[in-house]
Amino acid sequence: MTSLLAMQSGEIRARLRFTNLQVGAGELVAVIGPNGGGKTSLLRACAAVEGSGGIQVAGEDLRAAPPPRRARLLGYLPASRDLVWPIAVRDLISLGLPSSDPNRLDELIALLELEPLATRHVDRLSTGERARVLLARAMASRPRVLLLDEPLSNLDPYWVLRLLQLLRKIAEEGAAVLVALHDIDRMSAFDRVLLVDKGEICADLPPADMISAPQLCHAFRIERVSDRWQVRPSADPQSLR
Repeated sequence: MTSLLAMQSGEIRARLRFTNLQVGAGELVAVIGPNGGGKTSLLRACAAVEGSGGIQVAGEDLRAAPPPRRARLLGYLPASRDLVWPIAVRDLISLGLPSSDPNRLDELIALLELEPLATRHVDRLSTGERARVLLARAMASRPRVLLLDEPLSNLDPYWVLRLLQLLRKIAEEGAAVLVALHDIDRMSAFDRVLLVDKGEICADLPPADMISAPQLCHAFRIERVSDRWQVRPSADPQSLR
């Protein structure tokens, strides 16, 4: 498998330790970890939003790429869905295009079923609706690498399943896709799972192995019993008194 994303990051304000990461073309990778464990910092480092170090996409230095080229190399959806601009949905999605492309814009609106919202202002949408609009913007340039921070949050069941299908298709077309997850029961939809805790990748496993990995139980302070998750008895003996 061809390595599409290669990242070597320096420390980020004690939130992320020195990190090396490679993701292959066609890989759909989940990033999991406890709150504050470093998932967002890892994605921000991969996106060259924060931190120092080298990030290469298909052998190109992401930091040195001019904005139009960079948009074709990498798309990034941050965790925040807050939008205060009174800007129309179509106009916001078009900001993700390196150049005007009405056909691509219409394709994205249809793909994410945004036709009823296309002329509405994004600051008047629900959180889930804004999530779909921002995802469309991140996907707009057909980037080689797609980094998504909690894209399944605030989505109804249909859109959780639909989005997982869509991300699989994007990966099958040759992109590398990294997705920060809150719901670890969704790991099975991915090829590979990175567990990030205390600012470092402490496990990198297939989903079937990660679900029973001791690192996961330690990081989340839970355990798997009869196909159900439960709090580990030793996690916090005072909390249930």
